[in-house]
Amino acid sequence: MDKYNPKDIEPKWQKFWEENLDLFSAKDDSQQEKAYILDMFPYPSGDGLHTGHVESYTATDIVSRYLRMKGKNVLHPQGFDAFGLPAENFAIKTKVHPEKTTEKAINNFTRQMKMMGFSYDWSRQVVTSEPEYYKWTQWFFLLLYKNGLAYKKKAKVNWCDSCQTVLANEQVENGRCERCKNLVAQKDLEQWFFKITEFIENNGKTSGLISGLEKIDWPESTRAAQRNWIGRSEGALVKFEIKNSKSQINSKSETQNSKQYIEVFTTRVDTIFGCTYVVVAPEHKIISNLIRQSADQISNFSEVEKYLEETKKKSDLDRMEAKEKTGVKIEGVTAKNPFNGEEVPVFVADYVLGHYGTGAVMAVPAHDERDCEFSVKYKLPVREVISPSDGPDVQNDSSKLKIERTFVDDGILFNSGEYTGLASEDARRKMIAWLEENKLGKGQINYKLRDWLVSRQRYWGAPIPIVYCDACGTVPVPESDLPVKLPHDVDFLPTGESPLQKSKSFHNVKCPVCGEKARRESDTMDTFVCSSWYYFRYADPKNEQKFAEKEKIKTWMPVDLYVGGAEHSVLHLLYSRFFTKVLHSLGHIDFDEPFLKMRHQGLIMAEDGRKMSKSLGNVVNPDDEVKKWGADSLRLFEMFMGPLEDAKPWNTKGIVGVYRFLEKVWKLQNKIPNFNPEHSGQIPNKSQIANIQNSKLDILVHKTIKKVSEDIEAMRFNTAISALMILANALEKEEKISLLHYTCYLILLSPFAPFIAEELWSKLGHTESIFMEHWPEYDPAKIQDEEIELVIQVNGRVRDKIQVSADISEGEAKELAKNSEKIKAYIDGKEIRKIIFVKGKLISIVT
Repeated sequence: MDKYNPKDIEPKWQKFWEENLDLFSAKDDSQQEKAYILDMFPYPSGDGLHTGHVESYTATDIVSRYLRMKGKNVLHPQGFDAFGLPAENFAIKTKVHPEKTTEKAINNFTRQMKMMGFSYDWSRQVVTSEPEYYKWTQWFFLLLYKNGLAYKKKAKVNWCDSCQTVLANEQVENGRCERCKNLVAQKDLEQWFFKITEFIENNGKTSGLISGLEKIDWPESTRAAQRNWIGRSEGALVKFEIKNSKSQINSKSETQNSKQYIEVFTTRVDTIFGCTYVVVAPEHKIISNLIRQSADQISNFSEVEKYLEETKKKSDLDRMEAKEKTGVKIEGVTAKNPFNGEEVPVFVADYVLGHYGTGAVMAVPAHDERDCEFSVKYKLPVREVISPSDGPDVQNDSSKLKIERTFVDDGILFNSGEYTGLASEDARRKMIAWLEENKLGKGQINYKLRDWLVSRQRYWGAPIPIVYCDACGTVPVPESDLPVKLPHDVDFLPTGESPLQKSKSFHNVKCPVCGEKARRESDTMDTFVCSSWYYFRYADPKNEQKFAEKEKIKTWMPVDLYVGGAEHSVLHLLYSRFFTKVLHSLGHIDFDEPFLKMRHQGLIMAEDGRKMSKSLGNVVNPDDEVKKWGADSLRLFEMFMGPLEDAKPWNTKGIVGVYRFLEKVWKLQNKIPNFNPEHSGQIPNKSQIANIQNSKLDILVHKTIKKVSEDIEAMRFNTAISALMILANALEKEEKISLLHYTCYLILLSPFAPFIAEELWSKLGHTESIFMEHWPEYDPAKIQDEEIELVIQVNGRVRDKIQVSADISEGEAKELAKNSEKIKAYIDGKEIRKIIFVKGKLISIVT
């Protein structure tokens, strides 16, 4: 018998699958039940596939192959998220156009995916940097613009002066650009935004971004991450009147209209009697107002100004995550608490963000840990006003500089005027009513989520389809003129404006309305825009008239299973949900959630337990592992390492073990009676096969069918492989095995190790692929255990467990239970009031 050699087998079957693409193609007109199985498409970097790609792509491949064999019409496509900053930066460095480097990377990724045996429908491939695709990205921009969901405004952004571009918060690390490591500054720029905030709550018949999370099967951690990012909070808007020693607004003749206020949003208005200072964001309008009126209103103006300049160097993410809170007191300015009239100091601090809430907070150090930390640093008073119990009988207005611990929960109010003695919830309700009655505030719901900034001052992205005309203003490009193609006459070196600014061919246009000379928008779109709708395009990738035909969307959408990294828990998934909800609200589709089921693969760590990194020299290259062990071994090993969602360390010994398992499977062909592997290819006649009577093996085969089927559907691949290993061991111990058991085993193995399964299947004489076979069904009668463990309870407590026949009758079970020596100790001399029998599980005796 020849030896197992994946180097001979795998290229052969890779070629076979490429020549028989219909094996894995989705049928638009099929009557079979559909299943849309989707991977998060990769960014085609020069590094090629990594072990994380292999892990998640193998998982979806197993599910796709299994469902096809179960008779489902499976759509399992793949494409490439090809626009983005890394490709452009590489082009700047190497002077090679990003189109060429991206194409080269895509070819390498495709080669590796085929090497791994992933059963994609390659006829549906999409590449976001191709005009045929980004034409429809631009169409989506126009759809949003025409429906009031895309707009342009001046906004503060993270600006890298070295890269000369806007950076997302996630691209800023410790105040520095993640790519060039230079300091990032805040800069005011005219930018395009999408109104994602319009869809936070239910919008007509379309479920909101919050409520929609309740109807999809996603990991709770992912749903929680989305809720936290949206940041819905119910509370009160409270107006603190500004008092300033040098301002005329404090004169006795002031009117209500001349008063100035700091508006504060708080979810804990019940703690307001414990407020000992107010904090405003560096960009809060009150600071610029005071400066504009008269800089000498702020007696420490130079100190405040210096702090404001320092803040401009920090990103929002740095400000939110800073371990040490910093700030400066605005000398000469106080804020008046509307409930007790007390004047408290005002600080400017960068841990408060100008675009979240009102850009100001009331600080209650006794009942907020962040406020307490700040108060300790600046030696500010701490006043307790909430107690877990009734609190002190007598109010005292004592303030202290230290507190043993902050009490952040709801409780009972004290030191709180007329609200003393009320529970927090009742106090909040009454306080909000008082604020509204006195026009000093109101109940309000706030969100952290802000509209999506989509402008990028870079080249390698989808151009924004807008034209500027002196006469007509902002004009959308007609749909008939799409795509607006990226020009090639550009210099990639960033200058602070998009490289498109320098392209004469790009800007030499006429206004679509009046025909006069006009200029195109030179910014390109955030690459997240491209990836927010790509899953629609797979349903109809060749359509030149629409992003996808309605009937084809109805055939395939929504996605049944989506698998990808948890690092995309927020932005990509949130933006994709937003796009889907826009389409639903405008009547283009009849569903409002794109991904019904979502699962994440865990991180594969290096063998030393650290994260894989080229700089650490601990990266495992899939190409190298396939050369050594074969793709089947790599697939099986990554699925066998542990639960899909867990982080797992690489273990070279583990892949060796899996390879030996496949060698064992290879040798099983020798155990089929009268089967000659050198035969011309005919399947042995059934009459030639020995009539092997082996009830135990038969039971194990049927149990394995049940186990593997259920584990694939639950994505418990490691335990499915374990069951296959157990059955292989049992088959190996047999002197002979039936063709029925052997072929069944190959089919069960095939989604996990498709190359060896195809080869062994062909050795049986089959000319068609094993993936044309039907998935085996188990016989329920054959998986019933001959014996079961019967649990015996007395008054609800387990007192004994006994082995009994699986088909034991109720009468027999009762007699055995009453005669158990352990049970007799609990029932002798007592009246048995009731005996409950649960077949196959337990007897419960009640005395």
